[in-house]
Amino acid sequence: MTATEGGTITLSEPSAEEARDHLARAIDRGALVTLFGRCTVEYDGRAASQLGLGERHVMAKPDGTVLVHTDEGQKPVNWQPPGCTQEARIEEGSLELHSRRSTPEEELIVRFECISHVAVFETGEGSATLSVSGTEADMKGRILENPELIEPGFHPLATERDTPAGAVDIYGEDSDGTVVILELKRRRVGPDAVGQLNRYVEALERDLHAGVEIRGILVAPSVTDRARRLLATRGLEYVSLTP
Repeated sequence: MTATEGGTITLSEPSAEEARDHLARAIDRGALVTLFGRCTVEYDGRAASQLGLGERHVMAKPDGTVLVHTDEGQKPVNWQPPGCTQEARIEEGSLELHSRRSTPEEELIVRFECISHVAVFETGEGSATLSVSGTEADMKGRILENPELIEPGFHPLATERDTPAGAVDIYGEDSDGTVVILELKRRRVGPDAVGQLNRYVEALERDLHAGVEIRGILVAPSVTDRARRLLATRGLEYVSLTP
């Protein structure tokens, strides 16, 4: 059975020929296709691998990407990257999706014994790009616009200041003129983030004149109990802030 709605075509239990025809046309016009059914997967390239017969979800994207998923995990069990050439074929009565690229030379073949579902989506050239919010850059922007989110009198002087241990997210001074460095994290963090901040503090202590006091502040939505204890042990501080 075939259904069409809003530019989307869906086929339930199609024949190999019906699935091949829709898949081939979708590839030609740059549509996104998903297929679900019993299939085998063969890969030949930098290595060689085979997946035996099983129920799998296959996605063919307009940019040449092919993803093969099982019912477990978030990553595909086989895939081909953007830029590959896709072709739909019928071989010995079965639908095959071939994906090839030349550099390096490799080929992925998905061969369907039976097909439960096919869906074709017209994505269009005007599809919106992904907008990511809640990043460390967002946190940095908030602090630079309103330094008192850290504490009254905090004055940012530089961002991404280089040290022998890496770049400090924000370098500044407190109301007493003491050097303050901020390490920003967008998620809950543990001891590793504390260790990173401590390395920056120690690097700046060696880099600046002897005896200078440096305050290190970890800025994150939350920290683990271990991280909080380590902050206290190292003489570092914590400010809770979300992106």
